[in-house]
Amino acid sequence: MTKKKAFALRINAETLKELEQWAQQEFRSVNGQIEYLLQKALNERKKGGRGQLPENS
Repeated sequence: MTKKKAFALRINAETLKELEQWAQQEFRSVNGQIEYLLQKALNERKKGGRGQLPENS
């Protein structure tokens, strides 16, 4: 299992409300939804969808 690191996230109240609703619709926690969306965006970026990651990343 991969190691996870905790960190604080400041987020707009309205954005959080929308994320909570979206996460609930997809049967995820808010944390799980954020992690899913970030991973999806990173995977798309690696494929060349919207810019490239630096080579040492």
